[in-house]
Amino acid sequence: MTKKVRFTMYNYPIERTAIVTGAASARGIGRDLARRLLKAGWHVGAVDLDATDTSDITIDIDDAALRLSTARADISKEEDVEEAARHFERNLPPVLAVVNVAGISDPTPFLQTSLDRWERVLRVNLTGTFLMTRRFVPGMIERGVGRIVSLSSTAAQSGGGTYSAAAYGASKAGIEGMTRALAIEIASTGVTANAIAPAIIDTDIMGGRIDEERLPYFTSRLPVGRLGRVDEVSALIEFLIGPDAGYITGATYNINGGARIG
Repeated sequence: MTKKVRFTMYNYPIERTAIVTGAASARGIGRDLARRLLKAGWHVGAVDLDATDTSDITIDIDDAALRLSTARADISKEEDVEEAARHFERNLPPVLAVVNVAGISDPTPFLQTSLDRWERVLRVNLTGTFLMTRRFVPGMIERGVGRIVSLSSTAAQSGGGTYSAAAYGASKAGIEGMTRALAIEIASTGVTANAIAPAIIDTDIMGGRIDEERLPYFTSRLPVGRLGRVDEVSALIEFLIGPDAGYITGATYNINGGARIG
């Protein structure tokens, strides 16, 4: 049965779902975003390869446990993506937004990168983003409104860093190219597609928590003199999937503390 959708003055569903990949990491962007969206009244479908502990996501948020659904999935596998999508479509309101956060880093230099390692990074970061996006965009087009936001990285522009090299940079550059191509293709449908390219954000993807010993090395590379916070990234994502961002598409937003300007 088709779920009835109620719209606001922005042609924006009152009851709406955001799919967030990479939500299991305790200190990650995906987890912070899931909590932020629940506070804002969204339903959230949280996807991760690992089981997602939802206790700290839903704490102190009215009826959040009823608006959060989780699925374990390897987003690089089409069958996993399809199973997760069907689970969310059965249990949540129509999907308005897909936020592709899940990804893996790899510091291996180009000449030492094996084909298996190369393909693994691209499968998760680029193919996973492609599969998640492709699965949900048709429904958004049918409803006349939708938002795609995918995480790139400054590594797509700089060529890499301490914890990212050729494969990672290529995967993130691919996300930016795919986002622009998709934005053009669906521009007239009410569905937008944008990317965000963070620099050094204080998450565990940087080889675990950045302690006092390692902190000066990273902050010295940032003109603002500090690491980025997950809430600074999730705040921009919340705006980009909101009703006021309907005229923004095909853009890449740099959240990098001035590491790359222009």
